[in-house]
Order: sequence, then C-alpha cells, then structure tokens
Amino acid sequence: MAKINETYEAMVIFSCKAGEEAVQALTAKFNEMIEANATDVEMNDWGKRKLAYAINYETEGNYVLWNFTSATNFPAELERVLKITDGVLRFLVTVK
Repeated sequence: MAKINETYEAMVIFSCKAGEEAVQALTAKFNEMIEANATDVEMNDWGKRKLAYAINYETEGNYVLWNFTSATNFPAELERVLKITDGVLRFLVTVK
C-alpha cells in the first residue's frame, strides 16, 4: 500500500546579496508555505556561512533547514516554487 504521509528534510541556501531583510522575508514565505501544507514543522536557521565554492559570484549564503511531515505530492510543489524564486541559490528536499 502506498504511503499517505512521509517525513522530509529541506535544506535551502538563500542569497545574501539583497540583504538581511530579503533573507528574512524569503524564510518567512517558505515557512508559511510549509506550515500550511505539512505537520510537525521544525525550522533551523543556520545563519550566514561561507560556501565551499562561489555560486553566481557569491561566496556566502544563508542556510535554513526544515524538517516536516507531509503528503507525498507536496515536496514536488515546494521544489517547483524554490526553483522559480529569486534569491534561492541552492536547495535539496529529501525523504528522511
């Protein structure tokens, strides 16, 4: 039988180029989206860290980690929105 809910982990690196307020706005936007579509949401803001290599000529990024439980179709929608959002350098959504 197919699983209805699954536990996921989403790591997102936001660009620091636009400033701290833009990073906080993006974090709040995605936190609201995840909380609206998932349960057991835990958000860990790791803050600004140096990247291993430059991405789009940027050497620092703001890391945020989310752990949540949701239906199996929500992570695809989350990835779609992350892909088209300006200010997101990299992301990875995995099943825990």
